[in-house]
Formats: sequence, C-alpha cells, structure tokens
Amino acid sequence: MKQDKYIWDEFRKEEDYALSYIYHQNIDFLFYYGKSFSKDEDFIHDVIQDLFFDLIRTRKKLGETDNIRLYLVKSFRRKLFRALEKEKRQDELKDKSGTEPKIIFSVEEDFILDEDRSRKNKLIRKGMKELNEKQREVLYYKFTCGFDYGQICEIMSISYDSARKLVSRAISSLRKYLSESELFYLLIFRKLSI
Repeated sequence: MKQDKYIWDEFRKEEDYALSYIYHQNIDFLFYYGKSFSKDEDFIHDVIQDLFFDLIRTRKKLGETDNIRLYLVKSFRRKLFRALEKEKRQDELKDKSGTEPKIIFSVEEDFILDEDRSRKNKLIRKGMKELNEKQREVLYYKFTCGFDYGQICEIMSISYDSARKLVSRAISSLRKYLSESELFYLLIFRKLSI
C-alpha cells in the first residue's frame, strides 16, 4: 500500500496525474457499488461527481491514507446515503427492518434471471437467499473488495468481533447448501459483486 500512500500524498499536493490515477482506478468500482443501492445511473454518477468535486476542493485538508479505495468507499457510502435520504429515496435504502441498506449481489441476479443454469448455480442462489443483508454486505467487502476486518469495521461502523461473526455465520450458512468446492468457487473465483 506504499503506492497508495504516495499517490494520495501527490493528490493532496495538487498533482493532476494523481487525481487522474485515483479517478480512473476507482470510477467503475464506485459506480457498480452505487448501483447496489440505486438503479438510477444518473443519480449514481452525480454522487460520484460530487464526491470527487469535494475531494478536489478540500484536498489540502484531507488526512493521510494508505488505502485509497477504502477511503473512497467510506466517503462515497456516506455521501450516497445522505443523497438518497435527501432525494426521498429511503425505500431503496432499507431492507425489511427499515434500517440497513439492501445489498444485491449481481451473481445472485444472474442466477435469478437465468433459470436454465446448472444445479450448482441453483444451490448458490438458494444459499445466498438465506443470508441477511448485513451478511451479504460483509461478504462483498471481504471477498470482492479484499478489505480486512478493520477496514470492514470502518465502513459498516461495527466492531471487529461483529465483522468476524458476520463473515463466519454467512459462510456457515452457505455451507448448508454448498460443498467446499462450490463455496470456494463462489467466494474466490466468481468475485462477488453488488
């Protein structure tokens, strides 16, 4: 992560190449992440644009980081939730309990849309449906983003033990439906996305 620290420091010093690098390395990721909370692509683009505008405007005051993507996800998540609330889009934000964002894995959507997939895909879909929204979210951060538990805690505002328990319970739940090789395939090779 030394490269991230260097690039971030260069960005804070108003080096244009650093801004370009940060933007191009993260724009697609932020867009697809945002689509899990709202289907309105223009709305997501606006929030991303606002995020980068704020970063540019305040870059001399920004703190240090050695993980740019983590920093951007945390900032984007806060900005997106505020924008959704402001735009009266809470229904896209809330799950059954009315408090947590609803994460939908695109893997699961693919399985739902394509009923002719193999038995393995049907089992994976069934297993994913058994997970609650927080479990889906934590699996996304852990296996798609590659964030460690400390970073997941920062994003989700939960304790370290809670993050570990969520991952452990989600994997245990999936084991009821999937063999070890299917679970490995889902978590490692399929790269969960939201």
